[in-house]
Amino acid sequence: MPTPQKPASTPSKSSRKPLVYGAVVVVAAGLLGFASYKATSPDDSSKDTAATAPAAEVSADPSEGVYPELAELARRDAGDKLAIGRADAPVVMIEYADFKCGYCGKFARDTEPELIEKYVEDGTLRIEWRNFPIFGEESENAARAAWAAGQQNRFWEFHAAAYAEGAKEKGFGRNRIKGLALEAGVKDLDRFMKDLDGDAARAAVKKDQEQGYGIGATSTPSFLINGRPIAGAQPDETFTRAIEAAAEQAKATGAAGQAGKPAK
Repeated sequence: MPTPQKPASTPSKSSRKPLVYGAVVVVAAGLLGFASYKATSPDDSSKDTAATAPAAEVSADPSEGVYPELAELARRDAGDKLAIGRADAPVVMIEYADFKCGYCGKFARDTEPELIEKYVEDGTLRIEWRNFPIFGEESENAARAAWAAGQQNRFWEFHAAAYAEGAKEKGFGRNRIKGLALEAGVKDLDRFMKDLDGDAARAAVKKDQEQGYGIGATSTPSFLINGRPIAGAQPDETFTRAIEAAAEQAKATGAAGQAGKPAK
């Protein structure tokens, strides 16, 4: 299995350590990182479009395997341009992903659209994207470009273009990035190119990246569903069970979303 490259913008040493939420959660974060690395193959192997990670265990008990401290990482910012779904949705799925990751593309094409149709559109689910570039300069380019597209409200269109079948094989050099922005319907390309090279884009990507390292993620995709860690492009039913369990738990406890919660 290919060894992930070091990020082009290497986070500080402290940011690579799991956040100190307590011993149990640190162990869970470490397991997420290990499982994510073992279960995903985000390089350019042709096999990664067909394979999936082993099915994750999701207990029938909606509270089992859920860590409130991890659930608090949901930003629930109504103005977040890299999120979809109501800010007060009872369930938030945070996705840590890289545009050069084959399994991330598989999830984006095969699973995410169904989750959006089934759960986002009825108000149950909110999906919050975190840029987690771990495969070098082109990963960083794509992450900043996605953020820049988001500034013109075209993040999800850029996301679809960058994860289209065969897209990552063409790379994410500057000309390719500009072409993807056109495909995504970004109107002001001059602003887009300026934004992706700006300090704000670099800071936003670094913030997401450090959060991913902070929870112990070492590969992509990695997910948190109301604080329940899930690693890899799991089968659809894994996400369905986790989302429905989280919704049931939120209903039982009255812990629906907190609209307007300050971004972290």
